[in-house]
Amino acid sequence: MISYFTRNMIGPATPERGLQHRLADSTNDIMARPTTSPAPAASRRPGSLKNAEAWVFDLDNTLYPASSNLFAQIDERMRSYIADFLGLELDEAERLQKRYFRQYGTTLRGLMNRHGMDPRPFLDHVHAVDLSPVPPDPALEAALARLRGRKLIFTNATADHAENIMARLGVGHHFEAIFDIVAAGYLPKPEPKVYRTLVKRHRLDPPKTVMIEDISRNLEPAAALGMTTVWVRSANPWAAEGAEGDHIHHVTDDMVAWLEETSRQD
Repeated sequence: MISYFTRNMIGPATPERGLQHRLADSTNDIMARPTTSPAPAASRRPGSLKNAEAWVFDLDNTLYPASSNLFAQIDERMRSYIADFLGLELDEAERLQKRYFRQYGTTLRGLMNRHGMDPRPFLDHVHAVDLSPVPPDPALEAALARLRGRKLIFTNATADHAENIMARLGVGHHFEAIFDIVAAGYLPKPEPKVYRTLVKRHRLDPPKTVMIEDISRNLEPAAALGMTTVWVRSANPWAAEGAEGDHIHHVTDDMVAWLEETSRQD
């Protein structure tokens, strides 16, 4: 069964909570679903959290809250890079950016496939952001310290960006490895091949592995391999697409609180 644990349910978008986008009608029901509502049974029974030997965390908008709005900076830098690279106006660059993101999983992959772009300068440019919106997180640090098992980062960003984020949060010492977009051969989540590579390279046992992620569709290949999945909800409508599927085993609006509750049950 899908379980739900929340500290504060997400309501309408408000400036105070940093939620900048209202959900489209197709995702409103998902985001507003009360924690007491019955949930559909998962097609693959998830493993017990108590038996978890490895925890795989997404990075952006998962390890730190989406309300930090750090991705707005990345978004803007992507747009400017695309405009310069392809000689487009900014509004044209933005439309192309979003189209490639939906079609290829990352804007980067679309630019590589369609325009033969070298990924390295692009990645360096888009991740040169101000990290001050991401403060140290002692509550996250304590929750990770209590969480038994190996911990890894699995991100469509770069290892350098992940290391910078973890340094800001004060949690880098808890993670044994970062599996980034370069390690994945520039293939992004949710490409199933990448998950198999992650499992093989880091010798993960999927039924004893938990994956935590804010983009619901990125959890589908993990569930297909037998991992237990945790969806960290935000107000981003594109992150909720497909969240009604049975590949979602646990849902939370507050990952730190969920980790605290989980470790207490251990």
